[in-house]
This record gives sequence, structure tokens and C-alpha cells, in this order.
Amino acid sequence: MTRPFEGVKILDFTQVLAGPYASYQLALLGADVIKVERREGEDMRRTPLSREWADRGLAPGWQAINGNKRSLTLDLSKPAAIEIVKKLAAEADVVMENFRPGVMDKLGIGYAALSQINPRLIYCAISGFGQTGPQRLAPGYDGKIQAMSGIMAITGHAETGPTRAGFAVCDVLSGATAAFGVSSALFQRNQTGKGQLVDVSMLEATLAFLSGQIADYSVAGHKQQLSGNQAVSRRSTANLFKAGDGYILLAVNTEKQYIALMTALGCEETFEDPRFADWFERQKNEPALRAIIEQKLSTKSPREWETILEAAGAPCASIWKVEEVMDHPQIAARGAIQEIDTPYGRLRFAGSGFRLEHGGGRLDHMAPALGAHTDDVLRSIGYDADAIAKLRAQEVV
Repeated sequence: MTRPFEGVKILDFTQVLAGPYASYQLALLGADVIKVERREGEDMRRTPLSREWADRGLAPGWQAINGNKRSLTLDLSKPAAIEIVKKLAAEADVVMENFRPGVMDKLGIGYAALSQINPRLIYCAISGFGQTGPQRLAPGYDGKIQAMSGIMAITGHAETGPTRAGFAVCDVLSGATAAFGVSSALFQRNQTGKGQLVDVSMLEATLAFLSGQIADYSVAGHKQQLSGNQAVSRRSTANLFKAGDGYILLAVNTEKQYIALMTALGCEETFEDPRFADWFERQKNEPALRAIIEQKLSTKSPREWETILEAAGAPCASIWKVEEVMDHPQIAARGAIQEIDTPYGRLRFAGSGFRLEHGGGRLDHMAPALGAHTDDVLRSIGYDADAIAKLRAQEVV
């Protein structure tokens, strides 16, 4: 079945995480993504988590966001490589890059130059702060954006201070924003016939995901604080609680759910206690309510309580590790973790995160070895075997 972006050609200069994550989403949905790397490959191929995979140039984190792509190596400091890029851009639908603003322009392959060659070209530039503004040239790193955006100001506990999220949240949501931006531009091109620049700022993408927190302040004047594990609803029963030998996250946000929780815990007497008469009183008397709940939760393991409370209509979850949730029955039933055969055995990777009834995201092949498709790509734009050999001898590819 045809996938949404089959027939779409993407020339991908992105590296590290935000950019490759963006192009990976489009590759899963059928786009032909040619990943352009320097001749020695990008550094993410050799991250130090696993020496075995680093030595192969296929570090796990790099594989996770580069499946379904083709690999072309180029030394962009050489005119012959720039000529190759221009030939590829003439036939491409999309160019994606995440260098600092101006780098591609200095090479002669920025948006202004390539759009002259191909007016229908969609050029997506991802950077820390966008292509304009006083900080446009400042480097953008996930931790830096977490700190600047307000994420770290609301993440953590008052007694221990701010903390960054446990994964590169600003990188991946910026990547998702870029994929959405490119998709929007492709759709608009169907109406106008014109290409355009898609300018993605990591800081702005992150703020878009903090829309609720921004409105809390801009509308009601509320200044956010470190929220620990408290839900944005600020309900006293939407938080992390000790349970048995571990913890359970309660997501009890409505009166009906509160009644279900306290009934399942055998705490019906609290319904007559004026300290817990409504959400305002419960919040005022949160320590006392927490003590009652945690005393009951101490009698069983988190997983046992998860089953009991969910069945009773009190939303919750025990704390699942990544290696555990990959095999969760719900994940298995929906095929959310995709498996592919590789020269290194059968490997498992995360997919699109959504399903389409007709031709959704699919991982067809693992991330490519460095330069694995260089010859194929060059042949597709008219280079014969002798010309390719010459380019190799000149260390262009």
C-alpha cells in the first residue's frame, strides 16, 4: 500500500538528533531520504555506549533515527561535491539541514542558491534559534534549550532543584515540528506550485509545546514553579506515591476517579472527613491525604495496585522501565516496536508513533553503512563508473 510520502525525494544534510529525527519520520512514511555525510561519517555513528556498535559506525542511538535512509558521502569543501549537491537538489523535493545559519550559504548551497535551481524546492533549516534575530548564530543544544525554554524551571523538586528531562526532549520535539513543517509545505506546494523556506527554531518549537504554561502566565499571571511529579491539573491525587517496594503514579483528576480510588483502597471513611470535602480542601490538607493513601498502598506491590486501581476506574501506572514497556501487551498488540532482519540479527526499533489506515509508517531496512549508496546516487544523476572512480581518487566522495 502506498505511503504518504512515496515519490518525495529528500536531500538530508542533518546530523546529531533533531534533524535526523525529522527526516526519519518522513522516511518511515515513504520518502526517499538521501543522507549526506562527510567522508568519515558524522560523530553520532560512534557514540560510546557500545564499543562494538561504535566500531561498526552504527551506534544504537544513530540507528534509531536513520533507518530507511540512503547514505552518500561528500566532502563539501570541494567544488566537485557542490556540483553534485546542485544536481541532486535540482531533482529533490526537500532539502533538510541543521547547521548554524549561514553555513550552507557560504558553501553556495543555501536556500537562496538552491531555490534558484529548483523553485519548487522546500528547504528546511533547523537551528537553535532560527535564521533571524540577535541569537541566530548561537549554538543550539538540547540541554541549553531545556534550560532556556522554561522546561527545567518546572522540572524537578524544590529540595533538589531543577533537572533536565531524562531524554533529549527539545531535540525530538523540534524534529517532530520540522517534519510537520515540511509536510505542511509539501501540502501547500500542491496548491501553489511553489517551494519555500521552513525555518525551525528549537527554542520556538519547545515553547509551542509549553502552550499551557505560557497561557497560565499570560492570561492568569500564574508563575510556574518546580512541580516535581505533580500533574498540571494540580490535583492532590495526580502525583507520585510510594507503593509497596516502589512507586505508583496516580492520575486521579476527577471526582468520579477520586471516589473510585478511595473506594478501591478501602478508605470510604474519608468521604465524611471535612478535610477532604473537595479539591480545594484536599490540596490544603495534601500531607494528611497522602499519608492515608500511602499507608494503604504499602500493602501491595506497584504492579498489583496498577491492576486493581485501573480495574476500579482510578487511572494510574507503576513505573515501567524502557526495556519493560517495549514488551507491554498493548505495545505488542499494536506492533509499535518494529522488528527488522539485519546482517547483525533481528533488531527492534520504535516506529512512527501513530497509525494510518492506508499506508502508514514502516521501517523497511536498518540505518545504512557509511557511503553504502554513494555509487547508486551518483549514477542516478549521470555519473558513470569512470567519473565515480575519479571522484573517489580525488576524495570528493
